[in-house]
Amino acid sequence: MSNESTIAGSSTKSTIIDAVAVDSDHDEQSDLEIEGESSHAPNAASSSSVGKKKKKKKSKASKLLDKLKGNGEDRHGDEVPQEVVDQVMEEIRTQGTLSPEELSAESIRQALQEMKILEVVKGKAGIGGLNPKDMGEHKFWATQPVPQMGEGPPEEDGYIEPSRPVDQVRQTPYGLPNGYEWSTLDIQDPDQNKEVYDILSRNYVEDDYAAFRFQYSAEFLRWALTPPGYHQEWHIGVRMTSNKKLIAFISGVPMMLRVRKNVIPVSEINYLCVHKKLRSKRLAPVLIKEVTRQCHLKGIFQAIYTAGVVIPTPVSVCRYFHRSLNIPKLIETKFSYVPRNMTLARMIRVNKLESKTSLPGLREMEEKDLAHVADLFRRYMQRFDMAPIMTLEEARHNFLSGKGTGKLGSAGKGRRIGQVTWSYVVEDPETQKITDFFSFYSLPSTIINDTKYGTLEAAYLYYYATESAFEPVAEISGQLKQRLTSLIGDALIVGNEAAFDVFNALTLMDNVPVLGDLKFGVGDGFLNFYLYNWRTTQLAGMNGVDGQSPGKGIGVVML
Repeated sequence: MSNESTIAGSSTKSTIIDAVAVDSDHDEQSDLEIEGESSHAPNAASSSSVGKKKKKKKSKASKLLDKLKGNGEDRHGDEVPQEVVDQVMEEIRTQGTLSPEELSAESIRQALQEMKILEVVKGKAGIGGLNPKDMGEHKFWATQPVPQMGEGPPEEDGYIEPSRPVDQVRQTPYGLPNGYEWSTLDIQDPDQNKEVYDILSRNYVEDDYAAFRFQYSAEFLRWALTPPGYHQEWHIGVRMTSNKKLIAFISGVPMMLRVRKNVIPVSEINYLCVHKKLRSKRLAPVLIKEVTRQCHLKGIFQAIYTAGVVIPTPVSVCRYFHRSLNIPKLIETKFSYVPRNMTLARMIRVNKLESKTSLPGLREMEEKDLAHVADLFRRYMQRFDMAPIMTLEEARHNFLSGKGTGKLGSAGKGRRIGQVTWSYVVEDPETQKITDFFSFYSLPSTIINDTKYGTLEAAYLYYYATESAFEPVAEISGQLKQRLTSLIGDALIVGNEAAFDVFNALTLMDNVPVLGDLKFGVGDGFLNFYLYNWRTTQLAGMNGVDGQSPGKGIGVVML
């Protein structure tokens, strides 16, 4: 239920993953579904027979993976076979996703080794977060009201289990192992806020190579966990009875969510974290059940959550993209690398941003803009299948409450003290009408075991909107893309001015068409979106669905 994503990413390694997986997505997904069904299907034999049929027809990617796996006679050590390198190069050349300078046998071989593709194909890790072995181990989720793997699309959207009267909801907390006790956290209290910060900063999400870990500030936690109408009872911890040390945490905040034509009150579940040394205690399922119970006590029976891993069953999958800003630091910390036939100096020059923003009338968002921004946001978000519905107070909280204190520059160039969010509007110089806005937030990562740099400063694209979307044939004519390229391009310039090292975005909303033009690179991270106790057909995320463009299914940015 946590926002588990791969923090660092390399565009070349991701391109290779695409090349390896391009012909096998369908087959691999089918295998996952078959395995998921086998433990639940009434007739396991029928699932097995389907699996045998699948194996008869091998895709190019399957054969390529077989070459990588090899056998005792033709595999020597961990060397990547030349035939594999050649085939990957040809696939990438066809896709046109790397420049000629980056596309070389040496760089491909190096990237294959770096991303540990040999471990992937040996079944020790899953490509794109999909691991059949892991899929069979989700016994807990088989007991929950979520779509199970292998289920067909629903005939209509709706709940899986009906809501219950509050007096029929379990009134007592779930049991914990001996030596542990429940605790309700007050995020507004500095000491308890620090406790949550400490457990997340030491035990929360890391990238695949344990090089980076999210670092949530006290200001970020206050902003993320105390929206209007929040319930303190939904901020749940587990402590050791002996010394009261916080060793686990999960949170929920209320949200009004539209899923296609249905508007439902949900809880946004996030920050599920258990101390690394105590994960054998199986506390995570109990935490999930307890926060679910607390939500039920408030009359909320649906939830939205995200994870970097695959559990039953994603409603959509988005992918992370990264725009490099501070290239020397990204190279030194191994977040990125200098492609073959390119120097560091040239890489810096190619990615250099303008010193000034391009849109006339661009300025920081103020209180006086709130009503106009909220109205523009409401209309703009109707264009996506799943999106939040914000009240005026919620818009104020999301876009203005994280502004920090003091003047801009008081905490360094482009920053205020304790600043979490940056929100800007475009005011038409002639009509004084707000025509556009954008926002992004700061979520740094600890650079693990780096003596020179302690923190990677990362900005994440949040919500935005533009009146250009409502012009006739705006998308077909390219007018919307052009405007968003300028708008998000200015967000990059503001982020660069505020000394961020990298600017991250997901393949949701209208991001997909502009990411390439703005020189975002494909990352290794995938973010799976889930709905609890609600069925709907697949939503367009990193891939289009039923003729709908990529991104257009997801209008929710999870923190």
